[in-house]
Amino acid sequence: MSGNTATREFPVATEHNRTTRDALLAPGRAARVLGLKRSEFDLAVHLGRIRTAPDDGGGGGRVTRDEIERIRSADGFPETLRAGIRTVGTTEGAALIEVTRARFTRLARLGLLVPVKFYLNRYRAVVWLYLADEVEQFARDERNVPLLKGRTPEGLRDQLAEGLDLRPRNWRGRYLGFLLRQAHDPWARAAAVASLLDGVEVAEVVSDPYERSHLHRFRPVRPSPGSSGSSGAQLAEEIMTAADPDEIEWLRADLADAVAAAREQRPAPRPDPRTVSAPARHEPPPSETEESGRLRGLLGRLWRRDPAA
Repeated sequence: MSGNTATREFPVATEHNRTTRDALLAPGRAARVLGLKRSEFDLAVHLGRIRTAPDDGGGGGRVTRDEIERIRSADGFPETLRAGIRTVGTTEGAALIEVTRARFTRLARLGLLVPVKFYLNRYRAVVWLYLADEVEQFARDERNVPLLKGRTPEGLRDQLAEGLDLRPRNWRGRYLGFLLRQAHDPWARAAAVASLLDGVEVAEVVSDPYERSHLHRFRPVRPSPGSSGSSGAQLAEEIMTAADPDEIEWLRADLADAVAAAREQRPAPRPDPRTVSAPARHEPPPSETEESGRLRGLLGRLWRRDPAA
């Protein structure tokens, strides 16, 4: 264990908002204090290993000094913390449990290994990452031995042949858990569920435009590799949007329940009817008025020319 990292003390703070015990640390500073890379810190937060608190200034999740001390006082810090957030790709994960890359991929497609992150490589191919600790736990379970050696059972082979791939769906489920842990408002919880649905699905569930607008205010920013509109961003958008009918169905049900709960606790704001003026009487545009006058004049002249008049 690295004694230097484990025993490092907080520097003396001179700012007023850091003089109290429960002062909030920005994510970057909290990561440095814990001896983590920023990506490691973000994953630890994602997994609930580091608890964050809302920032009253609107700066996103921050970390209290008490939380930092709780983590640093745990047995085996920082090695245990780092081991718990270590990720592996397909090649490293397969080597970890002594199976082929193809078998590892099959296990992941079947939903037996759940990805925790993904990114797009330079060829715009999706690279899934898994927690090394979870991969090792799967291999240690005696019930999984038949899946690690020999032929994959026939029923599972049939599902794979039909194109089954639960990696995106399982990642979405895990990501939703992260969003819900970070949501400190009932509308933010509803927005977390809505973020995994297509906009059309959201509009069908939340028919009130004022509620939809309020929901949009709390919508979490989706992680998007690449610039907006790029092929990478489009692919990430597909991964982050529910696709299976049963998944969509339960997300719609969860969204309806979440919006109902948010509405009961604090209805969405809407215009005060006392301040909304009555709509002005519609006046035809000048061109329309002039056209109507010319038409009446023409009809009048025709009427005067009628011999029967």
